[in-house]
Amino acid sequence: MKKIAVVVIGALVLSGCAQRVADLTVASTKNYNLNGDKFVKGARVKGEDSKPVVLVPLGMPNVKEAADLAIEQNKCAVALADVVVTQYNHSFFVGKVGVIVEGDLILDQTLPGCASAK
Repeated sequence: MKKIAVVVIGALVLSGCAQRVADLTVASTKNYNLNGDKFVKGARVKGEDSKPVVLVPLGMPNVKEAADLAIEQNKCAVALADVVVTQYNHSFFVGKVGVIVEGDLILDQTLPGCASAK
């Protein structure tokens, strides 16, 4: 009986889930005019914001922070295309909760130093 209890408690501690929250065509956290004609699609990137859990979450993960981290991976990026937002909870008593934003960079070739951005 003791072994079963240990296995059940171990499974609860290691369990977690993730769910897709949104699929977006274009997303940006930057105040930027997206009506230009010098945009190219860049690499697929991922940004994550997470907070630790010790009995209770020690903060709330933020979608904007995760999107900013993804966009800021390239100095020429102004937005993301084909965006997937995923929320996860990997905690029972201890662990972390978070948000992942994944998408293709939209690069603006009119920005200084970005004429050959790919």
